[in-house]
Amino acid sequence: MVSNKALREITVSLPDDLLNYADQRAKELNTSRSEVISDALSTIRASEDDRRAAEGYQYFAAEASDFANATARMVAESWDEDFSPNMIL
Repeated sequence: MVSNKALREITVSLPDDLLNYADQRAKELNTSRSEVISDALSTIRASEDDRRAAEGYQYFAAEASDFANATARMVAESWDEDFSPNMIL
C-alpha cells in the first residue's frame, strides 16, 4: 500500500510479461499499476532490511560469545569459583 508520502511520476520500461502481470495484480487488488509496483519494491526493501538485521545480529552474537569466552576465567576468579572449561559458552 502506497503511503501518504509525496509521489513522483517516473517512466519505467518493463518486459511485456511483467507489465501484464502488474496489470493483472492491479485488477485483482482493485488498485493501480503504480501501487502494485510500489508494494513489490517495498516488499523487497523490507526483505533486505530483515536480512541485514539478521546478519548484524549474527555478527554481534558471535562477538558477544567471543567476549564471554575470553572473560570466563576472570569472571569465575572474581566470583572465587573454580574455573572449568565447561563454563565457557
